[in-house]
Amino acid sequence: MSSPSIRVRLLAFGPLGSMVPRGGVWREVAPGASVADLLAALCGEGLIDQAVLRCAAIAVNQQYSRSSLQLKDGDEVAILPPVSGGCDKTSGASGSPSEVSLVRAPIDGAAIVGAIKAGADGALCVFDGIVRDNSRGRRTLYLDYEAYEEMALRQLHLLRAKAIQDFGVREAAIVHRLGRIQVGETSVFIAVASAHRAAAFDACRWIIDTLKKTVPIWKREQFADGAAWADGEPFPDDLAGNAP
Repeated sequence: MSSPSIRVRLLAFGPLGSMVPRGGVWREVAPGASVADLLAALCGEGLIDQAVLRCAAIAVNQQYSRSSLQLKDGDEVAILPPVSGGCDKTSGASGSPSEVSLVRAPIDGAAIVGAIKAGADGALCVFDGIVRDNSRGRRTLYLDYEAYEEMALRQLHLLRAKAIQDFGVREAAIVHRLGRIQVGETSVFIAVASAHRAAAFDACRWIIDTLKKTVPIWKREQFADGAAWADGEPFPDDLAGNAP
């Protein structure tokens, strides 16, 4: 008698979002099947191309995973195209959010700075990512951001903790907006407080550069003559390349 199949929930985002219904779809796989087995099945059905998978990353239960991982019943498997990002829960209000937040209202940079400054700081470095009115020679009207929200928050928390540990800064705040953002508005705001300016500069730059490559946030650009998903930053070598 054959063993019963197991069920996994398949998600896809950004430019790959159309391959499954919004909110994901449940798939049956054989007991002992790996991520690679699932991807091979998807390729065989024509749902995704192997060339696309070579640039994608896979997350299982909201953590980056290798294709050799054996799947378990109830696992959540997400296929992530290169990302374009970026409180412990998503907030709909502006004001003074926690050190790590995803928000859908305009970001209040002054409130974030005021919330993390302290008497021990000799420097506070800020990165304010602003929607510009053009991209690649086309006039931009607005941007739409979407995220794999639970995983994005997890990754942002990891970035904050690693920046504090590796650069010796006292505090860091990372706030990324989702939804529709108009030209001139802030899409991502990072503030780093430290006793010394060099550490604050280095940590702030490392956070935004790493966020752009590892946090599952994507943007769709609405131009005057059409719309397109923004080309994402390539994943680091240890995360990309899941083609079976």
